[in-house]
Amino acid sequence: MYGQISTLAFIGIEARPVEVQVRVTPGAAAFAIVGLPDKAVAESRERVRNALHAVGLGLPFKHITVNLAPADLPKEGSHFDLPIVLAMMSAMEAIAPDAIANYAAIGELALDGSIRAVPGTLPAAIGANQMGKGLICSAASGPEAAWASEDLDILAAPHLLSLVNHFKGTQTLSRPKPNILPAQTSLADLRDIKGQETAKRALEIAAAGSHNLLMIGPPGSGKSMLASRMPSILPPLSPEEILEVSMVHSLAGELVGGKLTIERPFRSPHHSASMASLVGGGSRPRPGEVSLAHHGVLFLDELPEFQPNVLDALRQPLEAGETVIARANHRISYPSRIQLIAAMNPCKCGGASPGESCRRGPRCAADYQARVSGPLLDRIDLQIEVPAISAADLVLPPPSEGSDDVRARVTAARERQRSRFAALGAKGIRTNADCSTTLLEKTATPDEAGVALLRHAAETLGLSARGFHRTMKVARTIADLEGSETVGRAHVAEALSYRGETMRQSRAA
Repeated sequence: MYGQISTLAFIGIEARPVEVQVRVTPGAAAFAIVGLPDKAVAESRERVRNALHAVGLGLPFKHITVNLAPADLPKEGSHFDLPIVLAMMSAMEAIAPDAIANYAAIGELALDGSIRAVPGTLPAAIGANQMGKGLICSAASGPEAAWASEDLDILAAPHLLSLVNHFKGTQTLSRPKPNILPAQTSLADLRDIKGQETAKRALEIAAAGSHNLLMIGPPGSGKSMLASRMPSILPPLSPEEILEVSMVHSLAGELVGGKLTIERPFRSPHHSASMASLVGGGSRPRPGEVSLAHHGVLFLDELPEFQPNVLDALRQPLEAGETVIARANHRISYPSRIQLIAAMNPCKCGGASPGESCRRGPRCAADYQARVSGPLLDRIDLQIEVPAISAADLVLPPPSEGSDDVRARVTAARERQRSRFAALGAKGIRTNADCSTTLLEKTATPDEAGVALLRHAAETLGLSARGFHRTMKVARTIADLEGSETVGRAHVAEALSYRGETMRQSRAA
């Protein structure tokens, strides 16, 4: 007796086809699963056995072999339960082989035969659609799978018995409908912040071009408050970005009820985060915070308090837009095109702010800031000082301009960038921060006065090649906010004022 059905294995966000083959042969009673299964797959024997008993079937007293092909691809996770039991039922002639031939299956079994949701349903649905097959999944995962394609045939079943009845024609499983989370209406507003006009301007520029931003200031100056307002000024995700973000969140099991969201991710891990939790990995590799913030914001508060090796692991994602996790038997890549917002005190005790002196002397600030490496700082486009707020600022009336006004300018600037890169045929490039050096020369070369200022600043401040190009990107964004097609001297000057080299030289003077 033989049965077979397709399923999928995950390598990063890529879903690779796997054939589940079951053969029942005479011999000593045994139940073997081969094909590089992990512990969760090996334990599916007991879940499959009990789920079959729940629908009135028993395992034959024979030798049962389950092969997961290709045999050299590691199989991880509990989502192999459903395809194993369906292939076994086909081998036992409880289900017609033709009924499941055009489907791939993914799902975890409970002991009572119910089908539970598993991480990765959206990538699995996209993979099944590329294979030209439908998808069998749990009822809870159906709305998530429905986003893969309008033409994808989906059987979202709450219980194994409902699948059997569907194939027998005594019950009909309707196709699930895609669902989306409603937009939040209570986002923190920039109007709540009094003073800090320079910081608000830097936040707007960062949002418009998806630039990285570092805020340095004493405790209580409003750095975290400013960062928490970033989601309120960012435009919503585009349809393409929604799918990219949701695939990562699906693998991490963070899609609530299979609902997708149009809001950009905002992740804020604690400074005690480990390497695996921040960039991904582990014994069973999972996307980390940097990948869960794809097309959104990663906020690192108290930046120097993170472990130095953990911070330096961010250098590749910030530069390449992806996180690569290498293992002995496979290589995993997660998308990580993020916008880094970081905040830190000027020194360990927080007293080294403009106009004040640290009680522990200048060594306190030097040692504290040295915990953040120069190569990482070089990848941060805007570095600003956030001074303490005075009582006079706090009694002022609320600002007339709020997040809605800033978001309108940010959205218009991003639309200019998208149209510009689309006209140049640059696929996958949406913001100035993602622009390559070749495109940068075509889109962000300043006028004659701007070039002269940029050349003089590069020599005076000792800008690296990366710092030089990132300054041009910021200047291009400032020009986009003003609706200018030309990058002028004023745009370059403002971009240079946000470089960390300028801040360090002003302190030394």
